[in-house]
Amino acid sequence: MIRLRNLVKKFGDLSAVNGVSIDVQPGEIFGFLGPNGAGKTTTVKIMSGLMRPTSGSVSLFGADIVENPVQAKRLLALIPDEPFVYPKLTGAEFMRFIGDLYEVPEEKQQKRIPELLEMFELLGWQGELLESYSHGMRQKLVIAGALLREPKAVLLDEPMVGLDPKSARMVRGILLDLAKSGVAIFMCTHILEIAEKLCGRIGIMHGGRLLETGTLDELRAKAGQSAATGNYSLEDVFMELTSEKNIQQQT
Repeated sequence: MIRLRNLVKKFGDLSAVNGVSIDVQPGEIFGFLGPNGAGKTTTVKIMSGLMRPTSGSVSLFGADIVENPVQAKRLLALIPDEPFVYPKLTGAEFMRFIGDLYEVPEEKQQKRIPELLEMFELLGWQGELLESYSHGMRQKLVIAGALLREPKAVLLDEPMVGLDPKSARMVRGILLDLAKSGVAIFMCTHILEIAEKLCGRIGIMHGGRLLETGTLDELRAKAGQSAATGNYSLEDVFMELTSEKNIQQQT
């Protein structure tokens, strides 16, 4: 599983992440929500090994991201909101680079790379330099590279940014299929409709703290709406739980 324990990240006197503990089980899609500046992206950066925590721990299927970074990162795929690619590589070269980097067998690369490029409608662009790709095309290529590796855990930071409606729908289907195959998925997003449709459980951050976690029905109940009626949307729940009145009550 993905396990966060008492995670803290400080920048001087500012606690960007303050005592966050979360478990994400294999086969679960966990939604991570919060207003701008809540600490979501900082948490994702720590989870992926891009940033060291001030204290606390992150483990991925038993591998600590600080103590055993190579082992942990072999199990993990990060899909950021700003896809990083090498502009002077072609699409096919980028995929082979990812495959070689993560020791995907050559025979498997030869089979899966064309399949994934075709799935994301990039096969006709495989010989073009990545500097000519649009943001959405680069995002799809990064997701294709993650699928090539078959990770046990996936971290997503605003994965639908720049995708057209058809591609966004396809990615939603892929995430559901990954979860069914036992992959643990941690998804940070501002698009509450996507979180409502995909996520079995949701965590809401504010000011570096994890305010609440639970299913949508559990969050409805915490927001003061009867879970049995199901009338509160996730947007309603989010607005209520992050309201100034609720924050003051919690503090």
